[in-house]
Amino acid sequence: MRTFDFTPFTRSAIGFDHLFELLNNQTAEVIESYPPYDIVRTGEDTFRINLAVAGFAPTDINITAQQNLLIVSGRKTETEKAEYIYQGISARAFERRFNLADHVEVENASFENGLLQLNLARKVPEAMKPRRIEINAASPQNEKRLSGIKAA
Repeated sequence: MRTFDFTPFTRSAIGFDHLFELLNNQTAEVIESYPPYDIVRTGEDTFRINLAVAGFAPTDINITAQQNLLIVSGRKTETEKAEYIYQGISARAFERRFNLADHVEVENASFENGLLQLNLARKVPEAMKPRRIEINAASPQNEKRLSGIKAA
């Protein structure tokens, strides 16, 4: 197990504690490979996650979006007991977690041909976007008005 010392970065990075903790925890976790998935960038601020969930029905899958976390879980409902000679299509329960950046939201989900597709988009609120701040220059009229306010 390997952890990294982020101390040099934490001295000048304010409010990034969550990110450093996330990086340390990711290196310590065992990587689960089921179900297989792809993450595709579909635009500058849009993404798609494709999960291969063959053998599952849309009713067997739960999608939960929390702040900065997306959880996709599945549990196969057993309707019949079949006697398998060979079972290559896994039907085991799963839970897949995806850490999301700030302001990334799930727009929609679709299920077709054994693929679950989740479309995500980064939606930064207008208040969070960069904006230009005008500088008020000192003019003789402003100085007179300000000095009149101070005297009052």
